[in-house]
Amino acid sequence: MGWSVNRPTGLTFHRPNRSTKGYTLFTPSHEKSAYLIDMDGRVVHRWAFDTIDPGYGRLLDNGNLLMSGSDVNMPPQPEDEPTKPPPPFELHVTRLGGYKTTLHEVDWDGNLVWSYENRFQHHDFVRLANGNTMVPEWVELSPKLHKAVRGGYKEPREKLPRLLSDDIVEVDPAGQEVRRIHLWELLDPVKDPINPTKRRWEWTHLNGIDVNDAGDIAFSARTNDRVGVIDGATGELKLRFTDVVGQHHVTWVGDDLIQVFDNGRTMSRVLEIQVSTGEITWCYEANPAHQFFSNYMSGADRLWSGSVLVCEGSSGRLFEANRTGEVVWEWINPFVNYRPNGEVAVGLYRAHRYPENHPAFAGRDLDPLAHANLNRLNGLI
Repeated sequence: MGWSVNRPTGLTFHRPNRSTKGYTLFTPSHEKSAYLIDMDGRVVHRWAFDTIDPGYGRLLDNGNLLMSGSDVNMPPQPEDEPTKPPPPFELHVTRLGGYKTTLHEVDWDGNLVWSYENRFQHHDFVRLANGNTMVPEWVELSPKLHKAVRGGYKEPREKLPRLLSDDIVEVDPAGQEVRRIHLWELLDPVKDPINPTKRRWEWTHLNGIDVNDAGDIAFSARTNDRVGVIDGATGELKLRFTDVVGQHHVTWVGDDLIQVFDNGRTMSRVLEIQVSTGEITWCYEANPAHQFFSNYMSGADRLWSGSVLVCEGSSGRLFEANRTGEVVWEWINPFVNYRPNGEVAVGLYRAHRYPENHPAFAGRDLDPLAHANLNRLNGLI
């Protein structure tokens, strides 16, 4: 869907008798804050960050906010000069989409209670029930595997860097590594090639992970258009799903079901997939289909009602769709920021909605009038 910076923003549509009530968390692109809004689209709480450029956050069961981000004191990204030797691995990763350096866990008032730094982590994270945390980490392929991977393209006369794939790393509360899974051992360099429209910098680009109660790990590898599930008991691949393009945000939504935002080539979808069969068991598409499209970022959050909170990331559009495909709530991001090159940024990487009885909200002031100036300046009140 095309969008205009001059479009109406804030709450644009709501059917109160059909929507799933709660508070929605998001972090605007190139913004220093994360926001919580009510069902009327008004800010009721804000977390500000000064030592990291925040990526996206999740509320934890203990009521704290876990936020990914990048060190504000990072050196400038290397220039893209294809005919010159590529920068070393530790600099090369800083110019890749989704790069992060830090996880911060903060309380309601923004006080830091836990931190984890890994200069090769990116995109996603999962806080496990045992208190450990899981992140994707970029790793270089061996020269042999680098040559074996098919697909992708290179710029004219480009001196290619070593191809990257991903490890999934689990750390304990002290930040010590307790487990490492090599995604590149589970995929096939020929049968799982890089999308031909993607540059030969990354084989997998793992932009989403989720873990179920049995320890099975669902993952989204965007650069080669693969969604998979790793068996938590055996470490083997129990699902390889290929009917997606540039997908994001894979999540468990049942014992044998996962959900993923399929970005697509010209239109986007939200898919529910049965792990044991690899079959699509539910799909959300817009009607007409081409009014729903985000070529990057984005996510889909399954709500307790069965509806889905969809984040059409590139346009900054959030909407709730029920199981029949009816849109019952829509909100457009009014927070306009700018990329380093001066381009307007309204995007949202992901959004999550939480029920009114979530532990984070117990005894909290969620009155939008406490943020009256912020809401007024952004046309939200």
